[in-house]
Amino acid sequence: MTTKTREQQLDELLDKQAIHELIMAYANAADRHDHAKMRALYHEDAIDDHGHFAKGPAMEFIDKLPAIQANMDILHHNVTTVNLRLDGDRAEGEVYILAFHKVKDGGAGYDVLIGGRYFDKYEKRAGVWKFSHRAIVADWAYPAHPSAVKLDHPFLAGAYIGRPGPDDPSYGFFSLFKFGAR
Repeated sequence: MTTKTREQQLDELLDKQAIHELIMAYANAADRHDHAKMRALYHEDAIDDHGHFAKGPAMEFIDKLPAIQANMDILHHNVTTVNLRLDGDRAEGEVYILAFHKVKDGGAGYDVLIGGRYFDKYEKRAGVWKFSHRAIVADWAYPAHPSAVKLDHPFLAGAYIGRPGPDDPSYGFFSLFKFGAR
């Protein structure tokens, strides 16, 4: 058994932090429908497997996102458990998520809460960690039809209401977060 030096341990922590920030940036890009930011998270030759939505080159999946997200009133990805393994300039991760979807259907819409995981492969190229392969695994789904979301509930009175795109209140509040930027 070899013991890692303090410098090796620090390098590993920095790499894991960079990958963690990549994972969180993905959730933000998905929820804000920020396709430019999403593109910046994948290597050009990366693969994405989102089941029936898309399976193949990640850039082709991102090209399809405007149509996929067109009927989404709300997307809300929550990352929970993150298990990472590093091996030099490559890494793998199993990332647990709760993803809420409020879908327009011409009426009250419907909700789907999905519990699942991402199976990720990452590569560090030119000093930057990005996805090289991402696959989604659904463990369960909780649907509600009609939608149970009530944005006019008294608890929300006077609160900022999130929305997809650059009109989300976060872009007016923060000066360090920019739409389309990682």
